[in-house]
Amino acid sequence: MTQEVKEIFGGASGGPSGQGGPGTPPAPAALAAKVRTLTPSMTRSMQRVAEAVAGDPAGCAALTVTGLAELTGTSEATVVRTARILGYPGYRDLRLALAGLAAQQQSGRAPAITTDIAVDDPIADVVAKLAYDEQQTLADTAAGLDTVQLAAAVAAAATARRIDVYGVGASGLVAQDLVQKLLRIGLIAHAHSDPHLAVTNAVQLKAGDVAIAITHSGATGDVIEPLRVAFERGATTVAITGRPDSSVTQYADHVLTTSTARESELRPAAMSSRTSQLLVVDCLFVGVAQRTYESAAPALASSYEALAHRHRGRT
Repeated sequence: MTQEVKEIFGGASGGPSGQGGPGTPPAPAALAAKVRTLTPSMTRSMQRVAEAVAGDPAGCAALTVTGLAELTGTSEATVVRTARILGYPGYRDLRLALAGLAAQQQSGRAPAITTDIAVDDPIADVVAKLAYDEQQTLADTAAGLDTVQLAAAVAAAATARRIDVYGVGASGLVAQDLVQKLLRIGLIAHAHSDPHLAVTNAVQLKAGDVAIAITHSGATGDVIEPLRVAFERGATTVAITGRPDSSVTQYADHVLTTSTARESELRPAAMSSRTSQLLVVDCLFVGVAQRTYESAAPALASSYEALAHRHRGRT
């Protein structure tokens, strides 16, 4: 894991944790979300620690750092590093969160639904499983979203001369969704799914502009390249990604992390990632609308009025 990832997710340096302000460890409910979101990008030894605390928070809360290291076949240093990656200054803070999480789980909460969808599932089961998985994805994203990074991205976008958004595939649909919202409050925004147009437009950006890259994997070259160009031209850059240690983040001034929900054969990553991305762009848009309310409200009203006749029934 890189130092940047540690800082983003509340490492020992006391950086923003994404919940409760800088230096504040995540709440017990956020711990489970952090584990689900960050485990895929951890080393295998750290994954064993994270999986253990997520699987048995009550049992792990009763263990010393040495005991957890022995249980997971790792070292005390690995346990402490894992705790810091998850946003806790030390193992003691992680144990307190585990105890809190265990208490929540024992308070009578309904058991989790198994969300694997089988080819012969009744449609009612499909609806229930997808609804549960969507709810979990949204909860995980909200718990892990760094509000300090979000506020900085909002401030930059609210005063930007121009906003370019890059995304391909399902992420391209999310990019279009963000841009149409920004246009309706009077901002100049463009969504680029064609990689050539994205780069040629990024070349024109400069300080005072904002470039936003949306990529679940963080490794999509057609999205990374225009963000790199925008970064080098001096624009403020934002990455919305499920992998906070991925390639796209090296060219991002601000990183907004989405949930990395578990995919299945009948529910590919594109579906779950889109859900979390839409939540993040909605948060970004509403923040911008709040900061530009005096101009955004009339612009939004005008856009509604311009389209009103298309929604009225014909007589």
